[in-house]
Amino acid sequence: MRLTPWEEERLLIFTAAELARRHRASGLALNAPEAIALMCDAMFEAARAGATYEDVEAAAREAVSPDEVMPGVRELIEDVRLEVLLGDGTRLMVVLDPLGRPGEPPPTDGPGAVRLADATGPEGDEPRDSIELTVRSESRRVIRVTSHYPFDRVNARLVFDRNAARGFRLDIPAGATERWSPGETRTVRLVRFPGAGARDATGDPG
Repeated sequence: MRLTPWEEERLLIFTAAELARRHRASGLALNAPEAIALMCDAMFEAARAGATYEDVEAAAREAVSPDEVMPGVRELIEDVRLEVLLGDGTRLMVVLDPLGRPGEPPPTDGPGAVRLADATGPEGDEPRDSIELTVRSESRRVIRVTSHYPFDRVNARLVFDRNAARGFRLDIPAGATERWSPGETRTVRLVRFPGAGARDATGDPG
């Protein structure tokens, strides 16, 4: 039997849907791939029977109940997209929030949720020692220092009080860098490391 890619996809979805039906029948909550397989299978079947666009969409929503899926699956399935063959040709069906109940917004604490840290928490309120140092470059090339590199161990062609800088790093966002051009003198602010650890500095030898 020779199958087209479309037919192979249809059989793959049917197989996945059959496995999902077996799990559902045994009382298991469905995961996201299983729920999607059931919806797509129902959409194909509805289209095959000559249903309208609206009926095919309704078949997707009726295929799986929100109570039949694992917690967090609704948030994972923002939409289901499937090409089906209707009476007027192939159409791309897009079913938005297929597991949502009418008038019920999706939870805000599910998978993928963004939780902002409390800016007034212990870390935000903890004072950190800081100092300012004047740093002169004696290199013939640009020197760059990354945010969390121990400042007393930076390129030897940066001239400053290294004893004073011991245990400190640049007071800049993580991953950012400070740059010294040849002969440039700059004053930078350093903060004490809250614990052990550092990142590498980059700089070309002069």
